Amino acid sequence: MPWSEVSVMSLREEFVCLAGQEGSNLRELCRRYGISAPTAYKWLARYAREGRAGLADRSRRPHGSPWRTPSPIEAAVLAIRSAHPAWGGRKIAFRLTALGHAEVPAISTITEILRRHGRLDRRESEKRGAFQRFERPAANDLWQMDYKGHFAISTGRCHPLTVLDDHSRFSLCLAACADERTQTVRGHLHKAFQRFGLPRQIITDNGSPWGDGPEHPYTPLGVWLIRLGIAISHSRPYHPQTMGKDERFHASLKAEVLRERSFRDIQECQSAFERWRHIYNHMRPHEGIAMATPASRYQPSPRALPEHLAPIAYAPHDLVRKVQQQGWITFKGRDIKLPKAFAGHPVALRPTDQDGLWEVFFCAQRIAQVDLRHPLTDIQRVNYVSERP
Repeated sequence: MPWSEVSVMSLREEFVCLAGQEGSNLRELCRRYGISAPTAYKWLARYAREGRAGLADRSRRPHGSPWRTPSPIEAAVLAIRSAHPAWGGRKIAFRLTALGHAEVPAISTITEILRRHGRLDRRESEKRGAFQRFERPAANDLWQMDYKGHFAISTGRCHPLTVLDDHSRFSLCLAACADERTQTVRGHLHKAFQRFGLPRQIITDNGSPWGDGPEHPYTPLGVWLIRLGIAISHSRPYHPQTMGKDERFHASLKAEVLRERSFRDIQECQSAFERWRHIYNHMRPHEGIAMATPASRYQPSPRALPEHLAPIAYAPHDLVRKVQQQGWITFKGRDIKLPKAFAGHPVALRPTDQDGLWEVFFCAQRIAQVDLRHPLTDIQRVNYVSERP
Protein backbone atom coordinates (compact mmCIF):
# COMPACT_ATOMS: atom_id res chain seq x y z
CA MET A 1 0.00 0.00 0.00
CA PRO A 2 2.05 3.02 -1.21
CA TRP A 3 2.20 6.23 0.79
CA SER A 4 0.29 9.02 -0.96
CA GLU A 5 1.86 12.44 -1.43
CA VAL A 6 -0.86 14.16 0.60
CA SER A 7 -0.44 12.15 3.79
CA VAL A 8 3.19 10.99 3.65
CA MET A 9 4.24 12.75 6.89
CA SER A 10 1.14 11.49 8.72
CA LEU A 11 1.73 7.92 7.61
CA ARG A 12 5.42 8.03 8.52
CA GLU A 13 4.63 9.25 12.03
CA GLU A 14 1.82 6.73 12.38
CA PHE A 15 4.18 3.96 11.29
CA VAL A 16 6.98 4.82 13.73
CA CYS A 17 4.45 5.29 16.55
CA LEU A 18 2.95 1.83 16.00
CA ALA A 19 6.38 0.27 15.46
CA GLY A 20 7.43 1.57 18.87
CA GLN A 21 4.56 -0.11 20.70
CA GLU A 22 5.49 -3.05 22.91
CA GLY A 23 5.15 -6.35 21.07
CA SER A 24 4.85 -4.77 17.61
CA ASN A 25 5.75 -6.90 14.59
CA LEU A 26 7.96 -4.72 12.37
CA ARG A 27 7.93 -7.07 9.40
CA GLU A 28 4.13 -7.27 9.45
CA LEU A 29 3.86 -3.47 9.80
CA CYS A 30 6.15 -3.03 6.76
CA ARG A 31 3.89 -5.31 4.75
CA ARG A 32 0.74 -3.47 5.81
CA TYR A 33 2.22 -0.04 5.09
CA GLY A 34 3.80 -1.14 1.81
CA ILE A 35 7.43 -0.21 2.62
CA SER A 36 10.69 -2.13 2.75
CA ALA A 37 12.57 -3.01 5.93
CA PRO A 38 15.54 -0.68 5.07
CA THR A 39 13.11 2.20 4.59
CA ALA A 40 11.45 1.40 7.91
CA TYR A 41 14.75 1.36 9.79
CA LYS A 42 15.73 4.65 8.14
CA TRP A 43 12.60 6.44 9.40
CA LEU A 44 12.88 4.83 12.85
CA ALA A 45 16.48 6.00 13.18
CA ARG A 46 15.69 9.53 12.04
CA TYR A 47 12.73 9.70 14.40
CA ALA A 48 14.87 8.54 17.32
CA ARG A 49 17.45 11.28 16.60
CA GLU A 50 15.24 14.19 15.58
CA GLY A 51 11.63 13.40 16.50
CA ARG A 52 8.87 14.23 14.03
CA ALA A 53 11.14 16.66 12.13
CA GLY A 54 13.33 13.74 11.13
CA LEU A 55 10.46 12.20 9.14
CA ALA A 56 10.33 15.07 6.64
CA ASP A 57 12.06 14.78 3.27
CA ARG A 58 15.46 16.45 3.39
CA SER A 59 15.27 20.09 2.30
CA ARG A 60 16.40 23.59 3.28
CA ARG A 61 13.03 24.44 4.72
CA PRO A 62 12.86 24.86 8.54
CA HIS A 63 11.19 22.01 10.44
CA GLY A 64 10.00 23.91 13.49
CA SER A 65 6.44 25.13 14.13
CA PRO A 66 5.90 28.78 15.02
CA TRP A 67 5.12 27.94 18.63
CA ARG A 68 8.27 25.86 19.10
CA THR A 69 10.55 28.87 18.66
CA PRO A 70 11.26 31.25 21.60
CA SER A 71 8.29 33.63 21.94
CA PRO A 72 6.00 34.99 24.65
CA ILE A 73 3.79 32.25 26.08
CA GLU A 74 0.67 34.19 25.21
CA ALA A 75 1.61 34.11 21.55
CA ALA A 76 2.16 30.35 21.78
CA VAL A 77 -1.30 29.86 23.32
CA LEU A 78 -2.95 31.93 20.59
CA ALA A 79 -1.01 30.12 17.89
CA ILE A 80 -2.27 26.74 19.06
CA ARG A 81 -5.80 28.08 19.34
CA SER A 82 -5.57 29.45 15.80
CA ALA A 83 -4.43 26.07 14.52
CA HIS A 84 -7.16 24.23 16.47
CA PRO A 85 -10.06 26.65 17.06
CA ALA A 86 -12.12 24.08 19.00
CA TRP A 87 -9.43 23.31 21.61
CA GLY A 88 -9.86 24.64 25.15
CA GLY A 89 -7.45 25.40 27.98
CA ARG A 90 -6.74 21.78 28.98
CA LYS A 91 -5.80 20.60 25.48
CA ILE A 92 -3.66 23.67 24.84
CA ALA A 93 -1.82 23.18 28.16
CA PHE A 94 -1.02 19.56 27.37
CA ARG A 95 0.02 20.52 23.86
CA LEU A 96 2.40 23.19 25.17
CA THR A 97 3.99 20.58 27.44
CA ALA A 98 4.30 18.15 24.55
CA LEU A 99 6.01 20.85 22.49
CA GLY A 100 8.66 21.31 25.18
CA HIS A 101 7.69 24.64 26.74
CA ALA A 102 9.42 24.83 30.11
CA GLU A 103 6.82 27.08 31.75
CA VAL A 104 3.25 26.14 30.92
CA PRO A 105 0.59 28.39 32.50
CA ALA A 106 -2.33 27.06 34.48
CA ILE A 107 -5.42 25.98 32.55
CA SER A 108 -7.37 28.87 34.05
CA THR A 109 -4.69 31.28 32.82
CA ILE A 110 -4.86 29.87 29.30
CA THR A 111 -8.64 30.19 29.38
CA GLU A 112 -8.29 33.81 30.46
CA ILE A 113 -5.87 34.49 27.58
CA LEU A 114 -8.39 33.07 25.15
CA ARG A 115 -11.22 35.08 26.69
CA ARG A 116 -9.20 38.31 26.65
CA HIS A 117 -8.50 37.91 22.95
CA GLY A 118 -12.08 37.05 22.09
CA ARG A 119 -11.33 33.42 21.26
CA LEU A 120 -14.07 31.79 23.41
CA ASP A 121 -17.67 31.09 22.45
CA ARG A 122 -19.74 30.94 25.64
CA ARG A 123 -22.54 29.02 23.92
CA GLU A 124 -20.17 26.26 22.83
CA SER A 125 -18.64 26.04 26.32
CA GLU A 126 -22.07 25.56 27.88
CA LYS A 127 -22.79 22.61 25.57
CA ARG A 128 -19.91 20.53 26.91
CA GLY A 129 -20.45 18.05 29.71
CA ALA A 130 -18.83 15.01 31.26
CA PHE A 131 -19.99 11.49 30.40
CA GLN A 132 -19.18 8.12 31.93
CA ARG A 133 -18.79 5.40 29.32
CA PHE A 134 -17.61 1.81 29.25
CA GLU A 135 -14.18 1.09 27.84
CA ARG A 136 -12.71 -2.12 26.50
CA PRO A 137 -9.47 -3.16 28.26
CA ALA A 138 -7.36 -3.60 25.11
CA ALA A 139 -7.00 -2.23 21.62
CA ASN A 140 -9.01 -4.03 18.90
CA ASP A 141 -11.38 -5.66 21.39
CA LEU A 142 -14.13 -3.48 19.92
CA TRP A 143 -14.37 -1.05 17.02
CA GLN A 144 -17.24 1.42 16.72
CA MET A 145 -18.45 2.20 13.20
CA ASP A 146 -20.99 4.70 11.92
CA TYR A 147 -21.75 7.32 9.31
CA LYS A 148 -21.78 10.92 10.46
CA GLY A 149 -24.70 12.90 9.08
CA HIS A 150 -24.06 13.75 5.43
CA PHE A 151 -23.56 17.35 4.32
CA ALA A 152 -23.71 19.31 1.07
CA ILE A 153 -20.67 19.90 -1.15
CA SER A 154 -20.51 21.65 -4.53
CA THR A 155 -20.80 18.37 -6.44
CA GLY A 156 -23.43 16.64 -4.27
CA ARG A 157 -23.19 15.35 -0.71
CA CYS A 158 -20.44 13.86 1.46
CA HIS A 159 -21.13 10.94 3.81
CA PRO A 160 -18.28 10.66 6.38
CA LEU A 161 -17.62 7.03 7.38
CA THR A 162 -15.92 6.73 10.78
CA VAL A 163 -14.36 3.72 12.54
CA LEU A 164 -12.96 4.17 16.05
CA ASP A 165 -11.12 1.81 18.41
CA ASP A 166 -13.04 1.67 21.68
CA HIS A 167 -10.05 1.33 24.03
CA SER A 168 -7.68 3.92 22.57
CA ARG A 169 -10.10 6.18 20.64
CA PHE A 170 -7.70 5.74 17.70
CA SER A 171 -9.33 6.73 14.39
CA LEU A 172 -8.91 3.72 12.13
CA CYS A 173 -10.92 5.09 9.22
CA LEU A 174 -12.23 8.54 8.34
CA ALA A 175 -13.47 8.33 4.77
CA ALA A 176 -15.31 10.88 2.66
CA CYS A 177 -17.90 8.79 0.80
CA ALA A 178 -20.34 9.69 -1.95
CA ASP A 179 -22.93 7.18 -0.64
CA GLU A 180 -23.68 4.73 2.16
CA ARG A 181 -23.73 1.51 0.16
CA THR A 182 -22.45 -1.87 1.26
CA GLN A 183 -19.62 -1.99 -1.30
CA THR A 184 -18.42 1.46 -0.28
CA VAL A 185 -18.20 0.49 3.39
CA ARG A 186 -16.65 -2.88 2.59
CA GLY A 187 -13.94 -1.24 0.47
CA HIS A 188 -12.90 1.14 3.24
CA LEU A 189 -13.02 -1.61 5.88
CA HIS A 190 -10.84 -3.81 3.69
CA LYS A 191 -8.17 -1.08 3.64
CA ALA A 192 -8.41 -0.65 7.42
CA PHE A 193 -8.12 -4.42 7.96
CA GLN A 194 -5.05 -4.56 5.70
CA ARG A 195 -3.29 -1.89 7.74
CA PHE A 196 -4.49 -2.50 11.29
CA GLY A 197 -5.57 -6.15 11.28
CA LEU A 198 -8.91 -7.60 12.38
CA PRO A 199 -10.76 -6.58 15.56
CA ARG A 200 -12.52 -9.07 17.80
CA GLN A 201 -15.86 -7.24 17.51
CA ILE A 202 -17.49 -4.33 15.67
CA ILE A 203 -20.54 -2.43 16.91
CA THR A 204 -22.81 -0.37 14.63
CA ASP A 205 -26.27 1.14 14.82
CA ASN A 206 -29.31 -0.55 13.31
CA GLY A 207 -29.45 1.40 10.04
CA SER A 208 -28.33 0.55 6.53
CA PRO A 209 -25.96 -0.88 5.39
CA TRP A 210 -25.18 -2.80 8.61
CA GLY A 211 -28.77 -3.43 9.65
CA ASP A 212 -32.36 -3.22 8.44
CA GLY A 213 -33.86 -2.00 11.69
CA PRO A 214 -33.73 -3.53 15.21
CA GLU A 215 -35.79 -6.58 14.17
CA HIS A 216 -33.56 -7.46 11.20
CA PRO A 217 -29.93 -6.87 12.23
CA TYR A 218 -28.14 -8.96 9.58
CA THR A 219 -27.13 -7.76 6.11
CA PRO A 220 -24.56 -8.91 3.51
CA LEU A 221 -21.98 -6.61 5.12
CA GLY A 222 -22.51 -8.32 8.48
CA VAL A 223 -22.27 -11.75 6.88
CA TRP A 224 -18.88 -10.82 5.40
CA LEU A 225 -17.61 -9.59 8.77
CA ILE A 226 -18.77 -12.73 10.57
CA ARG A 227 -17.02 -14.89 7.98
CA LEU A 228 -13.81 -12.98 8.76
CA GLY A 229 -14.20 -14.05 12.40
CA ILE A 230 -15.41 -10.66 13.62
CA ALA A 231 -18.35 -10.65 16.01
CA ILE A 232 -20.90 -7.98 15.11
CA SER A 233 -23.27 -6.22 17.47
CA HIS A 234 -25.79 -3.41 17.22
CA SER A 235 -26.54 -0.52 19.52
CA ARG A 236 -29.78 -0.48 21.50
CA PRO A 237 -32.55 1.37 19.67
CA TYR A 238 -32.93 4.98 20.83
CA HIS A 239 -29.78 4.71 22.97
CA PRO A 240 -27.07 6.68 21.08
CA GLN A 241 -24.83 6.52 24.14
CA THR A 242 -24.08 2.89 23.21
CA MET A 243 -22.02 4.39 20.38
CA GLY A 244 -20.93 7.29 22.58
CA LYS A 245 -17.25 7.39 21.63
CA ASP A 246 -17.99 7.54 17.90
CA GLU A 247 -20.73 10.11 18.50
CA ARG A 248 -18.22 12.25 20.41
CA PHE A 249 -15.75 11.79 17.54
CA HIS A 250 -18.43 13.12 15.17
CA ALA A 251 -18.89 16.18 17.37
CA SER A 252 -15.14 16.88 17.28
CA LEU A 253 -15.05 16.38 13.52
CA LYS A 254 -17.87 18.88 13.10
CA ALA A 255 -16.31 21.45 15.43
CA GLU A 256 -12.73 21.20 14.18
CA VAL A 257 -13.16 20.48 10.45
CA LEU A 258 -16.64 21.04 9.09
CA ARG A 259 -18.01 24.10 10.86
CA GLU A 260 -18.34 27.20 8.65
CA ARG A 261 -16.44 25.56 5.81
CA SER A 262 -17.49 24.52 2.32
CA PHE A 263 -15.93 21.87 0.07
CA ARG A 264 -15.80 21.49 -3.69
CA ASP A 265 -15.81 17.71 -3.96
CA ILE A 266 -15.17 14.39 -2.21
CA GLN A 267 -11.42 14.63 -2.85
CA GLU A 268 -11.16 17.96 -1.03
CA CYS A 269 -13.16 16.51 1.87
CA GLN A 270 -10.83 13.52 2.06
CA SER A 271 -7.74 15.72 2.11
CA ALA A 272 -9.17 17.71 5.02
CA PHE A 273 -10.15 14.50 6.81
CA GLU A 274 -6.66 13.01 6.46
CA ARG A 275 -4.98 16.13 7.84
CA TRP A 276 -7.31 16.23 10.84
CA ARG A 277 -7.17 12.46 11.45
CA HIS A 278 -3.41 12.77 11.92
CA ILE A 279 -3.88 15.65 14.38
CA TYR A 280 -6.58 13.73 16.23
CA ASN A 281 -4.55 10.51 16.54
CA HIS A 282 -1.08 11.89 17.22
CA MET A 283 -1.30 15.47 18.51
CA ARG A 284 -4.68 16.24 20.06
CA PRO A 285 -4.89 15.40 23.80
CA HIS A 286 -8.02 13.34 24.49
CA GLU A 287 -9.85 14.08 27.72
CA GLY A 288 -11.48 10.63 27.76
CA ILE A 289 -8.08 8.92 28.12
CA ALA A 290 -6.43 11.24 30.67
CA MET A 291 -5.21 13.69 28.00
CA ALA A 292 -3.13 11.06 26.20
CA THR A 293 -3.18 10.86 22.42
CA PRO A 294 -5.06 7.92 20.85
CA ALA A 295 -1.93 6.73 19.02
CA SER A 296 -0.09 6.34 22.33
CA ARG A 297 -2.64 3.72 23.43
CA TYR A 298 -3.13 1.85 20.17
CA GLN A 299 -1.28 -0.98 18.46
CA PRO A 300 -2.39 -3.02 15.44
CA SER A 301 -4.17 -6.34 15.83
CA PRO A 302 -2.07 -9.50 15.46
CA ARG A 303 -4.94 -11.01 13.42
CA ALA A 304 -4.07 -10.22 9.80
CA LEU A 305 -6.68 -10.00 7.04
CA PRO A 306 -6.73 -13.39 5.27
CA GLU A 307 -6.26 -13.50 1.52
CA HIS A 308 -9.19 -15.91 1.16
CA LEU A 309 -12.23 -16.69 3.31
CA ALA A 310 -11.99 -20.08 4.98
CA PRO A 311 -14.74 -22.64 4.26
CA ILE A 312 -17.58 -22.64 6.79
CA ALA A 313 -17.36 -25.68 9.09
CA TYR A 314 -19.41 -26.78 12.10
CA ALA A 315 -19.04 -29.37 14.85
CA PRO A 316 -20.06 -32.98 14.09
CA HIS A 317 -23.02 -32.85 16.48
CA ASP A 318 -24.49 -29.67 14.92
CA LEU A 319 -27.63 -29.95 12.79
CA VAL A 320 -26.72 -28.08 9.62
CA ARG A 321 -29.14 -26.55 7.12
CA LYS A 322 -28.39 -24.57 3.97
CA VAL A 323 -30.30 -21.29 3.78
CA GLN A 324 -32.40 -21.14 0.64
CA GLN A 325 -33.40 -18.12 -1.42
CA GLN A 326 -35.31 -15.47 0.55
CA GLY A 327 -33.84 -16.93 3.75
CA TRP A 328 -35.83 -20.13 4.28
CA ILE A 329 -34.69 -23.31 6.01
CA THR A 330 -36.71 -26.39 7.01
CA PHE A 331 -36.18 -27.85 10.47
CA LYS A 332 -38.18 -30.60 12.21
CA GLY A 333 -41.05 -30.22 9.78
CA ARG A 334 -41.31 -26.45 10.08
CA ASP A 335 -40.35 -23.64 7.72
CA ILE A 336 -38.10 -21.09 9.40
CA LYS A 337 -37.40 -17.64 7.97
CA LEU A 338 -33.91 -16.20 8.41
CA PRO A 339 -32.49 -12.97 6.91
CA LYS A 340 -31.94 -13.16 3.15
CA ALA A 341 -28.31 -12.15 3.73
CA PHE A 342 -27.56 -15.77 4.73
CA ALA A 343 -28.97 -17.27 1.51
CA GLY A 344 -26.62 -19.88 0.06
CA HIS A 345 -24.73 -20.35 3.34
CA PRO A 346 -25.01 -23.20 5.86
CA VAL A 347 -26.21 -22.50 9.39
CA ALA A 348 -26.06 -24.75 12.46
CA LEU A 349 -28.86 -25.44 14.94
CA ARG A 350 -27.99 -26.39 18.51
CA PRO A 351 -30.35 -27.32 21.35
CA THR A 352 -30.44 -25.30 24.54
CA ASP A 353 -31.07 -26.55 28.06
CA GLN A 354 -34.77 -25.80 27.50
CA ASP A 355 -36.54 -28.54 25.60
CA GLY A 356 -37.79 -27.26 22.23
CA LEU A 357 -35.69 -24.09 22.23
CA TRP A 358 -32.91 -24.08 19.63
CA GLU A 359 -30.20 -21.60 18.77
CA VAL A 360 -29.09 -20.82 15.23
CA PHE A 361 -25.42 -20.11 14.53
CA PHE A 362 -23.68 -18.71 11.48
CA CYS A 363 -19.96 -19.50 11.75
CA ALA A 364 -19.13 -18.61 15.38
CA GLN A 365 -21.95 -16.10 15.88
CA ARG A 366 -25.34 -16.88 17.39
CA ILE A 367 -27.86 -15.17 15.11
CA ALA A 368 -31.30 -16.41 16.24
CA GLN A 369 -33.40 -18.55 18.56
CA VAL A 370 -36.10 -20.92 17.32
CA ASP A 371 -38.87 -21.88 19.74
CA LEU A 372 -40.54 -25.16 18.78
CA ARG A 373 -42.64 -25.35 21.95
CA HIS A 374 -45.57 -23.58 20.31
CA PRO A 375 -48.20 -25.51 18.30
CA LEU A 376 -47.10 -26.55 14.84
CA THR A 377 -47.59 -23.81 12.25
CA ASP A 378 -46.68 -23.49 8.60
CA ILE A 379 -44.13 -20.77 9.33
CA GLN A 380 -41.99 -20.86 12.45
CA ARG A 381 -41.04 -17.40 13.69
CA VAL A 382 -37.59 -16.74 15.14
CA ASN A 383 -36.11 -14.22 17.54
CA TYR A 384 -33.05 -12.58 16.02
CA VAL A 385 -30.06 -12.23 18.30
CA SER A 386 -27.44 -9.47 18.14
CA GLU A 387 -24.48 -9.70 20.48
CA ARG A 388 -24.07 -6.77 22.85
CA PRO A 389 -20.75 -5.00 23.51
